[in-house]
Amino acid sequence: MSNPLPTPPASSAESRRSYRRPVFGGIDLGTNNCRMLVGTPASHGFQVLDSFSRVVRLGEGLYETGRLSPVAMERAIASLSICAERAKRWSDSGAGPLALRAIATEACRQAENGSEFIDLARRKTGLPLEIINPREEAELAVESCASLICQGGRRAVLFDIGGGSTEIAWVRVNCDGAAPELVGYLSLPVGVVTLSERCAEACYTEEGFGSVVSDITDMLRSFEAVHRIGQEIRQGGVMMVGTSGTVTTLAGVSLRLDRYRRGLVDGLSLTRPAVDAALAEARALGREGLRRHPCIGADRVNFVLPGCAIFAAIHELWQVPQLIVADRGLREGMLMRLMRASRPVRRGFRLA
Repeated sequence: MSNPLPTPPASSAESRRSYRRPVFGGIDLGTNNCRMLVGTPASHGFQVLDSFSRVVRLGEGLYETGRLSPVAMERAIASLSICAERAKRWSDSGAGPLALRAIATEACRQAENGSEFIDLARRKTGLPLEIINPREEAELAVESCASLICQGGRRAVLFDIGGGSTEIAWVRVNCDGAAPELVGYLSLPVGVVTLSERCAEACYTEEGFGSVVSDITDMLRSFEAVHRIGQEIRQGGVMMVGTSGTVTTLAGVSLRLDRYRRGLVDGLSLTRPAVDAALAEARALGREGLRRHPCIGADRVNFVLPGCAIFAAIHELWQVPQLIVADRGLREGMLMRLMRASRPVRRGFRLA
């Protein structure tokens, strides 16, 4: 459910001066969702001023046709228009100049008409929307999770199960306080939306689920062969961080939440037995049980088990003792980058 439009600061000159501070915005148009985050720097990273999220299903039918459908593009542009309105309100509010970045990911990378859609969205919304490559997507995910990654260990496996792709990052943790370093990355051309269109029903059977897990595992083996992550895990000091709706859902299942609570999920550490139990429970619920679950609901029910199959492959191939759950992603990564880049010179963004 989307949030109401933000209330701009008080209009008096004195209030504007006291409130004025740099404001940053990030918009992430994915295969399934359109999300926006607005924040300002704070001691812990940044303070959230406004957020927005809506299911747009931009990649609906893409697996079959290779193109973004007119209806899907219309849904996405409607949500981007809301984001543009919010950006303009912050830019005009007197809170401070708004530095904004807007990105699109796998659906637009894959689609034959992805670039055409980006041009159309720019014209209709005024947003500086751009398609990013898989490496930058992995980098932004690492950036968003840096505070979790730097809590311990010498290496980290980070994964982000998206709608149209799954990003895997192999990360070196620097002990001197420097940012984590991306050593290698892999972008799998499968996500919860693409898998749900290919084989959603298969995931509800033991044989079908196992077959999907096996296929995903095969896709990971070349990355494992290059980086020998399993060997590093056996030597110790490797952590695993998961950032996606799949892992946050499993965390909610594990905690038996009566409603989803980000404060309880973000940064949560789950042992392997706890992860196995949550996976087993999600699979045992079946479609109707997943639909009724307070951390899932009807909008996401078709994506849960495909996401679980992708995660199960990662979980089995790389047997790290604990999983760190991150309820954060590309929007947070964009804000962190924008704030860091703004320190010498701040640039404002205004919609026409």
